[in-house]
Amino acid sequence: MLFPYVYVPHPMEILTHFLDYIFYDVWCKAPASGPYSFALFDDLPELKALMETFHYSDAKGADFFNGHVERIYQIFSTLSREQVAQLAAWYEANNEIEKICYADPSIETVRYDELETFHPELAGQLSGFFKGLYSQQLLDLSDVKAIIGKIDDHYKSFMTKNRSSKCPFCGIEDIKGVYHSKRDAYDHYLPKGIYPFNSINFKNLAPACHTCNSSYKLTKDPAYHPKDPLFSQTKGKRKAFYPYAANSHQIELSLELVCEDWSDIKPQDIEISFGPTNLKEQITTWDEIYGIQERYKAKCCEEDDGKYWIEQILDEWQEDGRNPDEFLNTLCRNTEKKPYAEANFLKTPFLKACKKAGLFDKL
Repeated sequence: MLFPYVYVPHPMEILTHFLDYIFYDVWCKAPASGPYSFALFDDLPELKALMETFHYSDAKGADFFNGHVERIYQIFSTLSREQVAQLAAWYEANNEIEKICYADPSIETVRYDELETFHPELAGQLSGFFKGLYSQQLLDLSDVKAIIGKIDDHYKSFMTKNRSSKCPFCGIEDIKGVYHSKRDAYDHYLPKGIYPFNSINFKNLAPACHTCNSSYKLTKDPAYHPKDPLFSQTKGKRKAFYPYAANSHQIELSLELVCEDWSDIKPQDIEISFGPTNLKEQITTWDEIYGIQERYKAKCCEEDDGKYWIEQILDEWQEDGRNPDEFLNTLCRNTEKKPYAEANFLKTPFLKACKKAGLFDKL
């Protein structure tokens, strides 16, 4: 990830508060609380009112929510104290998004495949509930919107604070901002199809460009590497960039080029190195999840990108008398000021690699 987002609080976070109450104060107390009833929600009147409204509603989203809450309560009422304690620990861990990204050894997450082994029936109900929470049939209910607002409003607030028009996961694709009537999708950074309990945790939701979200990342898990050769030691945990990190970082990008004809550069002619070394594991994860090397090499080879960048130098050299060094010096200054404008962060090291490879001498 090239740069982190600034986290923007929003009234929609009340949904997480509701879920915390349902989990800890309703489900986890099921063995001792007696039969299921609306009295279980007395300590959170706003949630109780919503549950009662849903009870008398014929909307699919309302029935989905109330039905799952009650069915899961019935299953919890059959669990042992030890089983409930384990589920509570997993619920807390799976919502520690930042610690998961940093591969913090103090927390143990749970995935649906492990939950299936733990309790198949409960896993099925939890899967249906948490995967379905982030759905329009629920979020578009008038009673829900009256409490939390609309996700489109959150997006506008979010992009007002995060003004870059480039996707932070790749830096080369545009992302819709405050001047668009449409929005890009929120990516579940830890996939909602893999991890229970955090599907509407906004620290696990980050806008991403369509290419990153729907072409490369898909359902890949940035926090878990099942084929890690050191699996016995790491248990598959790996470090990943946290989308809302408080401290920004600087990705170092350098290219080497082996090519004699600038008009026929191919991906196999390019070697890309990333730094710094203290972020090596996060960078490796980022590269794998978002296909970074493939995409950066492709951009350097495209007619309207890398080859056009070289043509710019050729034109200015021949038409305006500026040599490549002058062009690169100006570009470096622009890159320091606006690294993601016109893909300057990639354009600069690419053209430096072209110069080092002697391509400008051949021009």
